Amino acid sequence: MVRVLHSCVVGPLEPFAAGFAAELKRQGYTGASASHQLGLVAHLSRWMARRRLCPAELTPAVVGRYLRARRSAGYRLFRSEKALVPVLGYLCRLGMAPQEVVTPERTPAELQVERYRDYLMSERGMGARSVRGYLDLVRPFLEHHVDGEAGLRVLTAGDVISFLVTESGRLSPKTVQRLASALRSLLRYWHVRGMIDTPLAAAVPKVASRSPNLPRGLPPGEVAALLESCDHGQRAGLRDFAMLTLMSRVGLRAGEVAGLRLDDIDWRSGELIVAGKGQRRDRLPLSGDVGAAIADYLQRGRPRQALDRHVFIRIRAPHCRLSTGGVTQAVAAAAQRAGLGAIYAHRLRHSAATSMVTAGASLAEIGQVLRHRRPVTTSIYAKVNTEALRTLARPWPTGGVS
Repeated sequence: MVRVLHSCVVGPLEPFAAGFAAELKRQGYTGASASHQLGLVAHLSRWMARRRLCPAELTPAVVGRYLRARRSAGYRLFRSEKALVPVLGYLCRLGMAPQEVVTPERTPAELQVERYRDYLMSERGMGARSVRGYLDLVRPFLEHHVDGEAGLRVLTAGDVISFLVTESGRLSPKTVQRLASALRSLLRYWHVRGMIDTPLAAAVPKVASRSPNLPRGLPPGEVAALLESCDHGQRAGLRDFAMLTLMSRVGLRAGEVAGLRLDDIDWRSGELIVAGKGQRRDRLPLSGDVGAAIADYLQRGRPRQALDRHVFIRIRAPHCRLSTGGVTQAVAAAAQRAGLGAIYAHRLRHSAATSMVTAGASLAEIGQVLRHRRPVTTSIYAKVNTEALRTLARPWPTGGVS
């Protein structure tokens, strides 16, 4: 038996308890959080001892059995797979727990999903989250029509239209629009690879939108309220203020903020290197207010026990990079504090663009800042300046009919 952080660990995990406690300390866990983790390890080790299991037998199936037993015993905390990630990851790094699970032989549809995923990530340069969204949307179509090569050879435009019409009955208009885009991409990929003879991407119908599809930027007063809601006396407030400033002033996406690294900031030349969509790396000017916000966070808010060189780090352990979802949640929390309701990260990107429109910037200049590949993407902001658009509208005809 070994006693670590008020927990008595006996059984097959006893030899690893002290090392695991040291790893938790290195990752920045507080004493209380580390103690809870060791309590979980002690419980898991006792459960394994009763069943005469060793760490090498902690397969997903065995872990699932343990969690079901823990829930049945009435435990209210640490009852999911996520709770075991720290200890299982530690054991895997030591080579004591299984590194991967043997998967059964894949079906033709699953093989096509893998190939299409590789194409999107390697040749299209899409991020993991976007790829996952595409695959989730087209998977039903793919699984229905892929049965070796023969299934694709007999694919027709009618099959494509029928699938989209059927899905439109259960999905929202916005989701159907995304489905149409993903379906066109899949069909183009199949045609380029020679898997279908006819370019069926053109057969995907356009999906009408009931909304005017205008970019919804925030008024300057609401942007100011978001920034003022951040408490500069707290580490989280310093971090969130720097992130909100980046998004509202420079127009960075949430994923670009999460991916920003210390080496991407060139303080001497006053520039940021942004890793954007399609594996692009662009240089943007680092304005004084943005630079001051980041510098203040780095000096007073960024955890000293950070585990990597990303700029924005989790306040709670483990002190690793903040995820894209974490950036979005920070924006939503700031909006709630400011009493603005539900606002998410992309609204700040639109706010940066609309403020440039108001200041008289050209669409080309806005496209450069937002790093759009095509001018047509930026053209949506031409609709924002409604007063300028009034001068282009023709007067409504008056008078009687002759």
